Amino acid sequence: MSAHRFTGKVALVTGGGTGIGAATARRIAFEGGKVVVTGRRAEPIQAIADEIGGAALAGDTTDLAHLEAAVTLAGERFGGLDILVANAGTELFGSVETVPLDEWRRTLEVNLEGAMRACRIAIPAMRRRGGGAIVMVSSVAALVGAPLYVSYVTSKAALLGLNRSIAFDFGPENIRSNVICPGWVRTELAERAISDVATAKGRDFEDMVSAVARPYPLRRMASPEEIATSIAFLASDDASFITGTELIADGGGSIVDIGTLAFLD
Repeated sequence: MSAHRFTGKVALVTGGGTGIGAATARRIAFEGGKVVVTGRRAEPIQAIADEIGGAALAGDTTDLAHLEAAVTLAGERFGGLDILVANAGTELFGSVETVPLDEWRRTLEVNLEGAMRACRIAIPAMRRRGGGAIVMVSSVAALVGAPLYVSYVTSKAALLGLNRSIAFDFGPENIRSNVICPGWVRTELAERAISDVATAKGRDFEDMVSAVARPYPLRRMASPEEIATSIAFLASDDASFITGTELIADGGGSIVDIGTLAFLD
């Protein structure tokens, strides 16, 4: 692996102010790339951009005008666009019976349509550069069941189909598309979800974190930096013959048979 895999490359990272997005922006910049960071909150994305010598643009990933402005910024500031990391997302608890319909629609709009719209705007810019790489951040929840998580699970599973369609349609133009499916990661979003469950169950937050990681063979949650390293691989030329697939980064959680959990007691 080269320490300069992204020299001469320009990336757009949505949801780049915290967590996986911020770690990915740092990783690409560390390896020589230029990064445009977007997100709804101006302060954290500007802090990341200042730290890595990138550019920031606040806005909503579901807004085509915002995405067009972000791609234009990449071109004006750094000369074009080679990489899209569609990371912006949200989560919501509820079952089919209980989820508020407006919140269901909003979750799909952010997690699924936001990624699709980002790809829609980024692909023409990549075409002008002779190709590019897309990495969409899904979740291991796209592959296995999760209780009371219907909006999140549905939106993240739909990204797998979106990914395959993009890979098939644009592969002839040297535009690759892949998905990463992380398990539990110590991010602001995950910690908020765990905190909500801990409060509902009357449990200590750190005890709940340990309980979440307990079934994993590695017995821990991931750091954002670990997931960013995997994203960087998919976005780099080291993955030049990989497209249309999913990389699972879940500490082995998805290989665990539920019947074996009794042995952890």
